[in-house]
Amino acid sequence: MEKLFLSLLLVFGPGLVAKAHAAEKVTVFAAASMQDVVEEAARAFSGREGVEVTFSFAASSVLAKQIEAGAPASIFISADEDWMNYLEERKLISAASRRVIAGNALVIAMQAGEKRGEAADILRAGRFAMGDPSNVPAGKYGKAALEKLGLWTEVEKNAVFAENVRVALQYVNRGEANAAIVYASDLAAAPGLTEAYRFPASSHAPILYPAALIGEGTAEARTFLDFLSGFQGQAIIRAKGFVPAAEAAN
Repeated sequence: MEKLFLSLLLVFGPGLVAKAHAAEKVTVFAAASMQDVVEEAARAFSGREGVEVTFSFAASSVLAKQIEAGAPASIFISADEDWMNYLEERKLISAASRRVIAGNALVIAMQAGEKRGEAADILRAGRFAMGDPSNVPAGKYGKAALEKLGLWTEVEKNAVFAENVRVALQYVNRGEANAAIVYASDLAAAPGLTEAYRFPASSHAPILYPAALIGEGTAEARTFLDFLSGFQGQAIIRAKGFVPAAEAAN
């Protein structure tokens, strides 16, 4: 009997070890604008905890629908409250784990060397890119800001809708659009582009990034979420051009 047990351990032992290792992996589904933050945080966390962190970046709407369809995510980081609410209403996240981890500002990006100006002058001058207002948080904020400023009806015809903010910036980099409405954090990670205009905070709802565990979450996922909320994670968030959670809440 003992020999049989040892034989089974030799045969199935590696698989059991592999399963235990796989259980430790944390998979983060995060809004495209959070890519630089999550990648750096993952490196720091993995180095400290020895836990593998993988990630998927896209528009919050796309990720939320993937999670709804059963995609194996551990944590969801949304670029707005709406898509987190969408998952919470369907009881797909741990409501108790939900928290805001960052805030942001909305700006108009242009090629370096372009002069700062008013939003109206920039957006009337030609094509500009922005997230699709129908499903991309940055696009919703952008449309709301332009409506608040009384510009949307006039400049909508010049808008080129993108699937996320990173794609909107690519349009400007390639000269396919004169400007892009994006988050300040995305502009901070885009060499060669400059801030031509910053929308007043009063022109749109606060730009907040809620994060939560999918389902009840594993111990490793909880630890990574706490890392993002803690001192080291918040320092990374600030360094990448975001507003730390404590300031975003004010």
